[in-house]
Amino acid sequence: MAAVQEWNQEMFEQAIANGVAIADFFAVWCGPCKMMMSVLDKAVAEFNDDEIKAGKIDIEKCRELAVRYNIRTVPTFIIFKDGKIVEQLVGVRSQKALAGAMRNALEQN
Repeated sequence: MAAVQEWNQEMFEQAIANGVAIADFFAVWCGPCKMMMSVLDKAVAEFNDDEIKAGKIDIEKCRELAVRYNIRTVPTFIIFKDGKIVEQLVGVRSQKALAGAMRNALEQN
């Protein structure tokens, strides 16, 4: 069962390089971000560790990443496959929507 970690910039770069990864860009002061953490945990738990890598990125600690990916609203979820953006979801989403987006990324060639 996959689990969500807190990533710094270096961990993020390693995680997205190969395979499928979901990055949750959040802020500690953001109410919807706090709510989405348990939703993301449950969505990620539907996958094995070798299928999905998942991480939270605090936009205040990792400002360079927030700027690079043009994060203007939190939470923002970006799904990567082999270092390329596959999908971006902004705002509150359902567990089904997050899991579906990850499943779609796994099925892409």
